[in-house]
Amino acid sequence: MSQSRIIFGFHAIQSRLRQNSASIQELMIDKDRIDARMRDLLHVAKQNQVRVMELERSRLDGIAGAHARHQGVVARVLDTPMPYQDIDDILESELSEPVLLLVLDGVEDPHNLGACLRVADAMGVHAVIAPKDRAVGLNATVRKVACGAAETVPFITVTNLARTLRELKEKGVFVIGTSAEANSELPQAQLQGPLAIVLGAEGTGLRRLTEENCDSLIKIPMLGTVESLNVSVASGICLYEIRRQRMQLA
Repeated sequence: MSQSRIIFGFHAIQSRLRQNSASIQELMIDKDRIDARMRDLLHVAKQNQVRVMELERSRLDGIAGAHARHQGVVARVLDTPMPYQDIDDILESELSEPVLLLVLDGVEDPHNLGACLRVADAMGVHAVIAPKDRAVGLNATVRKVACGAAETVPFITVTNLARTLRELKEKGVFVIGTSAEANSELPQAQLQGPLAIVLGAEGTGLRRLTEENCDSLIKIPMLGTVESLNVSVASGICLYEIRRQRMQLA
């Protein structure tokens, strides 16, 4: 039986309307917000025959959470299962190119995870992998920041990340980690085959066991004075270089 959950914010709800409007059980809006952005959203909702409820903002705060930046739009939606439920589903599927996985080690900020999912969607990542413990999951804030990517990019959590990396290597996936201490730089890496790119949280980087289970380590060339990048920025740089190399071979 499908379960329902709450999503909020214009980007997340507009994306759900485009992708799967039938899964929206009800759209709840701030009855006092009547600007152009709200009118456009309501127009699309009406076209898709989505039920709309006008509520006091305080009611929306209670539904979305007191500290949620819902922008006056909240929706109750049915969970829609991803086509891939685990890593083996992805590795055994008929992909049009070598598998590309983004592995996030210890990312605890929901805004960072949401941004990473958005980058992963843009760069054609087949799945994002993260540990279950000491990392943020797919909560409402992540989905809002992801702007719909949480519904398009499989997000797979694993109990033991180091073991998962070993299993990926056994199945022919090259595992490359990022570290400021690496000797090799991103532009010189060969990134065309089956690949898992592993990034750690800003400041702490990769955990020791995670780093030890990578086939190799690379670093992003840094020309300024800052020592590290936000993980979503770093993932964007790495994934773009992977996509650039793959396009050259196409």
